[in-house]
Amino acid sequence: MEKKEFMQQAVEAALTGMNNNDGGPFGCVIVKDGKIVGKGHNKVTSTNDPTAHGEVMAIRDACMNLNTFNLEGCELYTSCEPCPMCLGAIYWARLEKVYYGSTQVDAANIGFDDQFIYDEIPLPYAERRIPFIQIARDIAIEPFQKWSKKEDRTDY
Repeated sequence: MEKKEFMQQAVEAALTGMNNNDGGPFGCVIVKDGKIVGKGHNKVTSTNDPTAHGEVMAIRDACMNLNTFNLEGCELYTSCEPCPMCLGAIYWARLEKVYYGSTQVDAANIGFDDQFIYDEIPLPYAERRIPFIQIARDIAIEPFQKWSKKEDRTDY
């Protein structure tokens, strides 16, 4: 398949999800070695899960299908430029490349505006809309201390 055909598959996933009232108009496919290994569309409203974006659903599907948490060597095709959460998931999954169709501005024009999140990131914690307050580091650090000594851990 050609790149444009993979994008068409992402768009079809978006349309399917939207027409089924699963969530917003966003779809995604993940490709490895010229074959689709993961597919997803937005399911935020049908699952009451604010993290069920098309890219996240496709990453979950690809990881399950490939039996791995590392998607190196895979490319992601998404109907719209990823939001900040999906961008983070893409980096955590270690995808090789991202192809996107519509832009952040296109999404904002139909009510899906994530600019406020980008604006929040550089702010000091106390100035964010949702304050971030550190407490009890002395007890919260314990899992990290034990992880660093764990001999049978799986690094990622």
